[in-house]
Amino acid sequence: MIQNETPIIQKIYDFYKELYLSIEKMPKKDKYTLGEKSQKTTLEVMESLITASFVGKNEKSKHLENAATKLDLLKLLVRLGNDLNAISNSKYIYLEEKLQEIGRMLGGWLKSLR
Repeated sequence: MIQNETPIIQKIYDFYKELYLSIEKMPKKDKYTLGEKSQKTTLEVMESLITASFVGKNEKSKHLENAATKLDLLKLLVRLGNDLNAISNSKYIYLEEKLQEIGRMLGGWLKSLR
């Protein structure tokens, strides 16, 4: 873990690693559509969280709300991956638990700014 890194950034980092491994096992037809979109969205969440950790208090909520929107999209993409059998049930449950945890942390961060 990088020094001064917030726990939520470590969580999304760990989530990305698991997602990456899951996408490697996806059927080719899903890997380059659903898989790439899921990866890109995860990186966008990570970017918003990192930005929020560096900007002043007045700007934080904008970046955190963007992360929350992207996180909702990510949850939908992971669920879609499971519904299309591109992600196994066991991997889906694991990824979904991680996303729920990140969502709770993000919600707490947003609530602390209000």
